[in-house]
Amino acid sequence: MPTPLLTPPPECLAILQTLRSHGHTAYLCGGCVRDALLGRPAKDYDIATAATPEQVEALFDKTIPVGKAFGVMIVVAGESHYEVATFRSDLAYIDGRRPEGVVFSSPEEDAARRDFPMNALFYDPFTDEVVDYVGGRDDIRRRLVRAVGDPAGRFREDNLRLLRAIRFAARTGFAIEDATWRAVVDLSALAATVSPERIAQETETMLLDGQSRQAFSLLHESGLLAVILPEVAAMAGVEQPPDFHPEGDVWEHTLILLGLADRAVRGDYRPASPDQPDVPAGMDRGEFSPDDYAAAVRDCRDALTPWQQTTLAWAGLLHDIGKPDTFSVSDRIRFNNHDLLGAEMAVTVLTRLHRSRRVVDGVYDLIRRHIHFSTLRKMRKSKLCRWLQDGSFPMHLELHRLDCESSHRMLANWFFGVQAWREEQARPPEPEPLLRGGELVALGLPPGPEIGKILAAVEDARLEGTVSTPDEALALARKLAGLDADRSTSG
Repeated sequence: MPTPLLTPPPECLAILQTLRSHGHTAYLCGGCVRDALLGRPAKDYDIATAATPEQVEALFDKTIPVGKAFGVMIVVAGESHYEVATFRSDLAYIDGRRPEGVVFSSPEEDAARRDFPMNALFYDPFTDEVVDYVGGRDDIRRRLVRAVGDPAGRFREDNLRLLRAIRFAARTGFAIEDATWRAVVDLSALAATVSPERIAQETETMLLDGQSRQAFSLLHESGLLAVILPEVAAMAGVEQPPDFHPEGDVWEHTLILLGLADRAVRGDYRPASPDQPDVPAGMDRGEFSPDDYAAAVRDCRDALTPWQQTTLAWAGLLHDIGKPDTFSVSDRIRFNNHDLLGAEMAVTVLTRLHRSRRVVDGVYDLIRRHIHFSTLRKMRKSKLCRWLQDGSFPMHLELHRLDCESSHRMLANWFFGVQAWREEQARPPEPEPLLRGGELVALGLPPGPEIGKILAAVEDARLEGTVSTPDEALALARKLAGLDADRSTSG
């Protein structure tokens, strides 16, 4: 017996069965059907039905009216939520985002209102049948992203579809059909009307989907990038010093970086290529095997939390946005303080896109310090230890690797950092502090910031190995506070 195209969870099948047993046509729809035909696992299971929102409410114990006016309900089944939408036709669009109303209709009319045929497919899990009214299966076979109906009209209805066309083309590797592509280019200015949150959601998905280089190449070629992220588009054509950047201008460097990040997202941790340019003065690639390299990248990526993966992705895209405004030529092309300006610009961009404060702050820190790895092996031990102990250090390691691999490819500082980070991770937990603030207060020091500075200096000395016992720590604190001098004077 052939394997069915889709096998939804039992509770999803139960929802479908309940709808059908009460006389309502009901199918799985949208992305789960498309992804199944592409041989990819479904991320979620959405249902389209002839039942009205009121009928859905009456049939199920727990529902959430997330978009009841537009026919969209959530049915809660155990711990899972399933979107159940009534077949509909849209009335006129008035704001480039949503229709002024809907008319409940048939599956044929529902398919005809959707964005791309490959997203307008229905599936009957009880008969293993794909229901296709607009040629979605043929588009998938031909590897095409094509608008349903007139492309310009479809994009004017909802301007976000301009970005979605790019995202789906990059994600699937499909070409954008000629008329659809022309409409994207001609109407790219309409992306300025899309809300910051929707722009951010689409671009963030592109960054994290494992095909960001292709996505941002298409955004740039279509003119959309200059509309939604003009600071990023400005990097195109900005020359770089060839000794350190044999790959080309700032935009080409960024695209190569995105491609390397894509490989890591897809779980490919191997070195990019055995070829490398001449070694610039004072720099070296480092001694490590391809297996060592892959294991180090894997360790760094495995240490990242989901929000850190998002933060790293944004930082990779934005790390050099300060270069166009700091370009100068003296002994060579230079970008003095591009890291500091770029960090500030990134805050402006991400705040405009309403990203979380944690992501904004994380990107700021990554960009502000992204060239600090050039001094990593020269840092005081205490300063290095503090950085290694910071939970953001794996992000810094990975951004540095991506930055180097997409330019001069000298990775000695990166591999030194990996080894130091691993050693720090393997060290036993820190012992109790050698000195506490209360002991300094007992010596007569007033509570305040000065005590904090002394304790930090004592901790630095411990990390440097110059003090190791409470008595040595107390002696150093007395010296830093000037207490020994006071005692000798009074004697």
